[in-house]
Amino acid sequence: MNERQVTEFIESIHPLGIVPGLDSIRELCRRLGDPQEKLTFVHVGGTNGKGSVCSFIAGALTAGGYRVGRYISPTIFEYRERIQVNGKYISKAALGRIMEQVKNACDEMMAEGMISPTAFEVETAAAFLYFVEKKCDLVVLEVGMGGTLDATNIVENVAATVLVSVSRDHMKFLGNSLEEIAAQKAGIMKKGRPVVTIRQEECVVDVFARKARELGCTLTIAEKSEISHVKATLEKQRFDFGTYKKLEIGLAGQHQIENAILAVKTLEVLSENGYPVSEENLRKGIKNVCWPGRFTVIDKKPLFIVDGAHNEDAAKRLAESIEFYFTNKRIIYIMGVLKDKEYEKVIHLTCHLAEQIITVTTPNNERALPALDLAQAVMEVNPNVTAAASLEEAVEIARLLATKDDVIIAFGSLSFLGRLMNIVGFQPN
Repeated sequence: MNERQVTEFIESIHPLGIVPGLDSIRELCRRLGDPQEKLTFVHVGGTNGKGSVCSFIAGALTAGGYRVGRYISPTIFEYRERIQVNGKYISKAALGRIMEQVKNACDEMMAEGMISPTAFEVETAAAFLYFVEKKCDLVVLEVGMGGTLDATNIVENVAATVLVSVSRDHMKFLGNSLEEIAAQKAGIMKKGRPVVTIRQEECVVDVFARKARELGCTLTIAEKSEISHVKATLEKQRFDFGTYKKLEIGLAGQHQIENAILAVKTLEVLSENGYPVSEENLRKGIKNVCWPGRFTVIDKKPLFIVDGAHNEDAAKRLAESIEFYFTNKRIIYIMGVLKDKEYEKVIHLTCHLAEQIITVTTPNNERALPALDLAQAVMEVNPNVTAAASLEEAVEIARLLATKDDVIIAFGSLSFLGRLMNIVGFQPN
């Protein structure tokens, strides 16, 4: 399959949407030789921060000399970003060859009267095949949604389970309370395998601890109280954590320090379970992580920042970062959201901080909330709002409104940030 055929295949099954459950992915992987059984995983679930935590863990393991596969969802810049080994995207040729194998298995299933696997299930199976082909020592595997019924939960050979902070998201599938959502997230724990999480709402930690006891898992908690001596700029942050002095990361925001300490605790657990990483490589790995789209500066004069805040907890973190870094600065937003998210809560947590707000419709996404509808919702909190006809127009309006001392912040759904960064002219490292 060439690149166009891969795109057409994935687009043909996208209308299936989200179908929780493991029967389809199990059958698909069985027909492909169960590649997941030949791999060992660091399985990362939770709500906010999965991508950053995966980046820190994979960065340190790679610095330590391991061959590390990484599976990412969603992507920002291009489709191949979702399947990586040691930070390098799967090649177009390899993607086409592997997707052809997966499509053939899907065709066989449908010919026998089964429903087609979803796009996420197809991509997950393709990633497993590629990681086996590349002989990965470990795969840092990011859960798509939930945990118990997520397609990635077919894996059994888990070196460590990592659970980031849990908040209210995907409630149609996961439940309405934090306890219900946490129970779904905890479903990725495996019997007897170590679990690492971060100190958070006690009701969430209680759910994790109860599940860990049931399965005979050791539970390690990264304690935020052990963070001290924080020195933060938009370019880098330096901090102490427990016995570690002057750890450094290149990602902005207090929440990224919390993501980093969760990764550090995970790396300690991995070191105790057959995957040692020296302190030197741990430091090097987390310092060099670049994770665009997470409170990332993409231009200066005026300062232009993008952030993937799309739910209540992420919006709180964004508001905290704005108040920390930009006290007494004039703020202009570009905002785009999906209609199935709790965007009203995002609006109430963030929109009082902006002087001007420009809304956009997330392009090429049937779940996008129209810019005019978003503008009407924003108007209840901040009347200074304009609906733009396109991302290009939104960027143009924001730059016309901003002086060199102002700050433009684009946020909401990750699905439009990659294209917006291209419009601005930002190139990832």
